[in-house]
Amino acid sequence: MLIRKLDGIAQLSDEERRAIAQLPVTVRPLGPHQDIVREKDRPSQCCLLLDGWACRYQLLSEGKRQIFSFHIPGDIPDLHSLHMRVMDHGVCTLSSAIVAFIPHEPLLDLTAAFPGIAAILWRDTLVDAAIFRAWMTGLGRRTASEAVAHLFCELYLKLQAMGLARDHACRLPLTQSELGDALGLSNVHVNRTLRELRSKEWISLQGGRLEINKWQELADSCDFDPAYLHLERRTT
Repeated sequence: MLIRKLDGIAQLSDEERRAIAQLPVTVRPLGPHQDIVREKDRPSQCCLLLDGWACRYQLLSEGKRQIFSFHIPGDIPDLHSLHMRVMDHGVCTLSSAIVAFIPHEPLLDLTAAFPGIAAILWRDTLVDAAIFRAWMTGLGRRTASEAVAHLFCELYLKLQAMGLARDHACRLPLTQSELGDALGLSNVHVNRTLRELRSKEWISLQGGRLEINKWQELADSCDFDPAYLHLERRTT
């Protein structure tokens, strides 16, 4: 999964592929809503999501939660822990998941021995930052309908790039509460917004599966421009 993800950013050499494949990993199945790493932890390993969904989040003192990002197979949500020793947020599963844990030391050795891999991982963190900027714009300036539409377009293209979506349909195991925590909306507002998008027949969302019936209308409604995702290969 890591080779597929990195190869989608820049083409890997056979030697780089072999080096990645030789990384020591510990694979663990996790249930939904389990912490992978917590705020204030000092992790000694990074987590690679092999299956399932996860998110970065932070809890406020009164129990409210802000979700910063959603993560799909191939993502390393805590890659920055290689160089930032204390976590300033948590990472948890949203669905049942399979996670590979890669110790920091061999990962640092890999990036030292293969500058090309280091550059690809650095580029991945830059794309991550671009997605954060898009989310900030959504939180500050988009209407609820625009924010949900933009998120659905983003997630579909990310899944498609990993071979996990096609024909404008994909798995989307997110609750209305989780969408609200990501977009700064109440459950009632999320519910009303989803009804609005369904009534226009732009989307279908049932049983954890999203179908985008009218891609262009959905994308146009929120001024969605996929350039910030920096996907080399995509079709819509």
